[in-house]
Amino acid sequence: MKTHYLLILAALAMLARIQAIAESPPQKYTCLMHPEVMMDAPGDCPKCGMPLVPVKADERKRPTSNPAQRDPTSNEEKKTPPRMTMASSLNIADPMSRESSGSSWVPDSTPIYGRMLMFGDDMLMLHGAIFPRYINANTSRGDDRIDAPNWFMAMYSHPVGENAQLGFRGMTSLDLLTEGGRGYPLLFQTGETWNGQALHDRQHPHDLFDEISISYSQKFEKDFSAYLYVGYPGEPALGPPAFMHRLSAMDNPDAPLSHHWQDSTHVTFGVITLGLVWQDFKIEGSTFKGREPDEQRYDFDEPKLDSFSGRISWNPTKDLALQISHGYLHSPEELDPEANRHRTTASLIYNRALGHDSNWSSSIVWGQNHDTAHGKTHSVLVETNYQRGRDTFYARFEHVEKPGHELVLDPIDEERVFPINAWTLGYVRDLAHGDGIDVGLGGQFTVHDVPADLDRYYGDDVPLSFQVFLRVRPSLMAHHEMPPNEK
Repeated sequence: MKTHYLLILAALAMLARIQAIAESPPQKYTCLMHPEVMMDAPGDCPKCGMPLVPVKADERKRPTSNPAQRDPTSNEEKKTPPRMTMASSLNIADPMSRESSGSSWVPDSTPIYGRMLMFGDDMLMLHGAIFPRYINANTSRGDDRIDAPNWFMAMYSHPVGENAQLGFRGMTSLDLLTEGGRGYPLLFQTGETWNGQALHDRQHPHDLFDEISISYSQKFEKDFSAYLYVGYPGEPALGPPAFMHRLSAMDNPDAPLSHHWQDSTHVTFGVITLGLVWQDFKIEGSTFKGREPDEQRYDFDEPKLDSFSGRISWNPTKDLALQISHGYLHSPEELDPEANRHRTTASLIYNRALGHDSNWSSSIVWGQNHDTAHGKTHSVLVETNYQRGRDTFYARFEHVEKPGHELVLDPIDEERVFPINAWTLGYVRDLAHGDGIDVGLGGQFTVHDVPADLDRYYGDDVPLSFQVFLRVRPSLMAHHEMPPNEK
C-alpha cells in the first residue's frame, strides 16, 4: 500500500512539474544593441548581425512604473522589450557609449563605430581607423608625401557576479611602418624627438603599444560605483579624451597642434587611476610616469610613478560631457630633463543624434602648460563634425602659443613665444557605408596665421597644407538611431 501511495505522489509531482513548464513563458532571445528585436530561437540580429542573447527570467518579470505593463493581460506588456544597457569595459555602472580613451567620458548619446562580439556574458569591442593619403605642406619647412596614420583598439569585459567587472584594453599603432621615425608633416607641430633632436613641423609616430590595461569596477548601489585602472602603457586622468577618440576629430587624419597642451599623456608607460562615480559625476586621481615616450617605438619604456593628476567629469545631460583637470608632470621632455610641468585643462564636448544615421558632435578644449624656467603657454581648440548618411563635413580652429625653442628656431628667438592660428575644413564621402567597414574618400585644407617674424623660417607665403585621403574604419553601431524626441 505504501508503494501505491508513493507512486501516486510521484505521478502528482510529475504532473505539477509538467504544468509549471507548460505555463512558464518560453525562452526569448534579444539583441543587446536593439532590444526591440525579440526572437523565439537563437540566431543573429536582423538589424546589425550581432548574436542574440537569452532574455533572463528576471528581465521578463521586472516590474515597471507603468500599471499597464504590470497587468499580465495588458497588450502593452507584450510590446515592451526588456531594457538592456551595454556597460563600459572600464566601469560596470557606465553605459558603453560614455566610454572613451583611458577613463575619460564623452556624451552618452555619442555613436559607436566598432564591431562587437559576445562570448556568453563577456564582450569584445573592436575599434580602429587608417588613413592612406597624400599630404602636401607648402612652406620651406614642409613636405609632401604618401603615408597612412593609423590606430587599432580592442576592449574586453568579463562580469564578476552581478555588480563587478574586469576590463581589459589594448591599443596599437603601426605608425612607425607608415610614418617612419620622424612622423608625418604637420606645420607648426612640436613634441618628442628623432635621432636625439627635437621634432618640429612633424607629428611624431605613436608607439606600437599605446595601451595595455586592466581595470576592476564595482557597483555598490544604483548610483554609486568605483573602479581601479592600471596601464602599462595607459592614460592618466588628465585632459579630454585623446583626439582620435573624440567624434568631433575622428574624421581628421591630423593630430591637433595643441596636442601637447591638452591630451598628449594618452600614452604613458605606467599609470594607476582610482575613480569614484556618483550618478553622472566622477572624481578620479592618477599617479603615472611624466616622461613622454622615447623614440624607440617598439619597446616598453621603464615604468615610473613620479607624477600625479586629478580630474572632475560631469555629464549633466546625455548630449554633454564636461571635464576639468590638473596634473604635475615630472621631467616630461627628454631634451630638458630638469624641467617639470604643471598642466591644466578644461573641455566641453557636445553630441546630438539628429535621427537615423545622422549626428553632430563638437568640442571646445583649453589647455595650459606651466613649465619650469619657461612660464605659461596656452592653447584653445574648437572642432566640429556633422555627419549625415554617407556625407561628413568637419572643421577645426586652433590657437596655440608655441615657444621658439620648441619650434627649433635660431638662438635669438628661442625664448620668444609665437601665437599660431590654424583653420581646417574637410569633407568625407563614404564609398562603402554601413556594411561592417566604411571606406570614405576625403580631403581637407588648412590655413595658418602666424607672426611675420616667422617668415624667415617658413617663407613669405601664407603657410598652408592640403591632403586627400581614404578613411577606413568599422561601420556605425546603430544604438543611437532613434530620433531625439523618442529617446
